Amino acid sequence: MNQVLFFIVKSFSRLPFSVLYLFSDFIYFALNYLIGYRRKVIYNNLKNSFPEKSDQEIRKIQKQFYKNFADYLVETLKTFTISKEELNKRHVHSNLEILQKIKSEKKNLFLMTGHVFNWEWYVGTGIVMPTENNIAVYHKLRNDFWDKEMSNLRGRFGTITLEMRKVIRHMLQTPNDGNTAYLLIADQSPKAHEIHFSLDFLHQSTPVFTGFDKLLTKKDFGVVFGKTKKIKRGFYQTEFIEITPDNGKFEENEAVKKFYSLLEETIKEDPSNWLWSHKRWKHANN
Repeated sequence: MNQVLFFIVKSFSRLPFSVLYLFSDFIYFALNYLIGYRRKVIYNNLKNSFPEKSDQEIRKIQKQFYKNFADYLVETLKTFTISKEELNKRHVHSNLEILQKIKSEKKNLFLMTGHVFNWEWYVGTGIVMPTENNIAVYHKLRNDFWDKEMSNLRGRFGTITLEMRKVIRHMLQTPNDGNTAYLLIADQSPKAHEIHFSLDFLHQSTPVFTGFDKLLTKKDFGVVFGKTKKIKRGFYQTEFIEITPDNGKFEENEAVKKFYSLLEETIKEDPSNWLWSHKRWKHANN
């Protein structure tokens, strides 16, 4: 059954964008008007994050979120067959000199971003990276078949995938010589028993992962934030912003705070382009 579904998915991904976005329009209509997909979760997340906005403004953002989310779904399917040239045209990068600077300093790179659409198109980031080894950190899927296929998808353009539980050991065992970059979607919500630190994010006390922070206080890595914005339908731009310590070396949780500050700034610039359907604050103590 998995193989049949995958054949359908891959065949679907070969359709041109003009056709795929017709499917996206239908998905949007179904999610927003027929299913009401996680409507209460999305609304509450937005209302709590933007208490200064009117109900009308919140509803407008929610509606646009559904449109962006629908685009994300078909764009992710397209990634199975998209060419390198097409992806480079649709996801452009700026401030590449920062990556080269960190490599010239012989520091490995820690590249962090959030669930800003379309984060799956970071599969092409390896094309523009000056590092030889580009590793995408991910959470293993429960279904082994789809875990393998998604791993293959994220490695299409030279990126190596690595499970989250293995990344710290890999970082400790890999020479810090400027030849390796780690890409992490860093705004995941930790499980209740994994919560060790919370910060103020979008007007809410927000539990965050700190495992990578412990490493950054010990290793002299270059740290970069990938700030992605949607230019128009099907086109994105990612700006690389270096995150640096205030006093020459990262203090405990300093990198975490700076990452979330940059992510919050990105979200506020385009509130509809972040994953509001995630139950991000279910373990928060507000």
